[in-house]
Amino acid sequence: MRWPTVVDLFSGCGGVTAALRHQRFKVVAAVDNDSLAGKTYTRNNKGVHLYLEDIRAVAPESIRQEQLKGTDLDLLIVCSPCQPFSNQNRNRGDDSRADLILQAPRFAKILRPKIIFFENVPGLANVEVSAILVSLQHKLKAIGYELSSPSTIDLADYGVPQRRLRCVLFATQSGYSIKLPAPTTPGRLRKSVRMAIGNLAPLASGEKDRDDSLHFARNHRSIALRRMSQIKKNGGDRFSLSSELELACHKGVKGFPDVYGRMWWDRVAPTLTTGCTDITRGRYMHPTQNRAITLREAARLQTFPDSYVFEGNTSQIATQIGNAVPPAFIESLAPTLKRALVRN
Repeated sequence: MRWPTVVDLFSGCGGVTAALRHQRFKVVAAVDNDSLAGKTYTRNNKGVHLYLEDIRAVAPESIRQEQLKGTDLDLLIVCSPCQPFSNQNRNRGDDSRADLILQAPRFAKILRPKIIFFENVPGLANVEVSAILVSLQHKLKAIGYELSSPSTIDLADYGVPQRRLRCVLFATQSGYSIKLPAPTTPGRLRKSVRMAIGNLAPLASGEKDRDDSLHFARNHRSIALRRMSQIKKNGGDRFSLSSELELACHKGVKGFPDVYGRMWWDRVAPTLTTGCTDITRGRYMHPTQNRAITLREAARLQTFPDSYVFEGNTSQIATQIGNAVPPAFIESLAPTLKRALVRN
C-alpha cells in the first residue's frame, strides 16, 4: 500500500515528521529556518529533504518537481510559530511572525494537497488576531480549499502527559468535513507525570545520570535549594515559603502560583514552554526531588522517545522541546488523516 506523501512546514526539531513516519506516511520535504532545530531534524529523520531557510524564500515549485516528481501532495502540515498568538505575548496582534501562517496557501496552490492540517495555540482564534484567520480562509478559498472552524483541544486527551491546549483546523478541496478522533486518554485515563518520568534515576542538584546524557540536574544555587526544601512535595507552590525566603517581588502578591511550583505525580504536567527546565519560569520543579525537571523528563513529557537525539546546548535543547508538537498527539491523529485521505 502506498504511503501518503507529506510536506512539513515549520518543522522544528522534527516531532511531527517522526510521528507521521512511524505511522507509515512518507514525508518528502520539510521547511524551517532554525539551524539547530534543523540539525536535530536531520539527525532523526534521515532521507527527508529539509529546506533550511526562511519559508518565504522557498519555492514550492521546487518541492513539486524535485521531491514529488510532479505529482499532487496528500498532506500539508502547517505548525507555524505560536508566539504571535500566545496569551503570554505582550505584542500579540502586532507580531510580524503572525503572517507566516499565510504562506500555507502559496504552497497549497502549487502542491495541491488533499488535506492541510493547521496546529497552533488557541489564541489563533482570538479577536486580536482574527484578521489573520479570515485572511487565511479567503486565500484558501480563492484556490479551492474550504477551511474548517477552529477546534480547541487538550492534548492530555490524546496520549500526552501534559495539559496542552491547542487549536487545530483542517482545509480540504472537496469540502469533506474532517472530525477529530475521540479522545484516546480521556479523564481518568490520562497519562500522569509518574507514568512518564517515574522510572528515571533520582538526582540531586548538579547530579548526572551516566547512562543518559539528557538526564542531568541543574546545579541550583543554595538559596534556590533552601526555597525548594520548603515547597511541599507533590504539587506544592511558593506560598509554602517562609517570609525570609519569599522573593521580594512576590511579597503580598497572590499571582504567579506556578513559579517555584512542583508538578503532581499523578496528574498531567503543566504546559511545557521553552523555559521548561527553569523553576522560575513555571511549575517545573520535580514532584519530590529538590530540582527542576531535566531535559530527559521534559522530552518524555512531550512524548519524545528516549532514542530521539537533540543537538545543541541545554538552553537550545529546552527551546526545541518546548516548541515541539508532541509526537503522541500526531500518532493518535494519523488514522483519522488516513481515512480522510481516502475520501478526498
